[in-house]
Amino acid sequence: MSAGTLLAIIIAIVVVVVLAAMTVPLVQRRRHLRERFGPEYDRTVEEAESRRAAEHELQDREERHDSLEITPLAPGSRDRYTREWSTVQGEFVDRPVDAVHDADRLVTSLMRERGYPTEGFEQQMKDLSVEHGRTLDHYRAAHDVENRSDGSRATTEQLRGAMVHYRALFEELLSDGGRTQSVRT
Repeated sequence: MSAGTLLAIIIAIVVVVVLAAMTVPLVQRRRHLRERFGPEYDRTVEEAESRRAAEHELQDREERHDSLEITPLAPGSRDRYTREWSTVQGEFVDRPVDAVHDADRLVTSLMRERGYPTEGFEQQMKDLSVEHGRTLDHYRAAHDVENRSDGSRATTEQLRGAMVHYRALFEELLSDGGRTQSVRT
C-alpha cells in the first residue's frame, strides 16, 4: 500500500470520526428536547421555519424557565386549591360559562403561586411547556373554549370538555415532583 493511499484512508477515518463527534451532541440534545417537551417539541418544529430554529426556541424556553423560581405548594395551599377546584366544578351544573371562567382564573392563580409569570397566554404556554408539555394541548383547548364562551359561542358539551382540560393542567400544576394529588370529579 502506498503512502498516498494510507494517508487517504487515515484522512477519511479522521473525517468520519470528527463528523461523528459533532453529530452525537446534536442527536443527544434533540433527544433531550423531545423527551422534555413531549408533543410540544413536534408542535414547535412544525410551526418554526426550521428544526434548528425550533430547537433554539425550545432551548431559550429552558433557559427562561431555569431562571424562574418555580416552587412546590405548601400543603395548606394545595388543600385550598383542591377545595376551590371542587367549588368551581360544582358551579358547572348551574352556571357552566362562569365555571369555565373561574377554572381559567384558578389555573392562572395556581401558576402564579407556583412561580410562573402570568403576563399573557402565549408566554404562559412557553413557560409551562418546559415541565408540562404533555398537558399543553389540554390548556390550549380549554382556553379556546373559554374565549368562545363569552359570546355564547360554546356549547355546554364544549364547556364540559374545557373543564376536563383545565382539570388535567390543574392536577399537574398541583403536583410536586411527580406526586400527583388527584382532584376528585
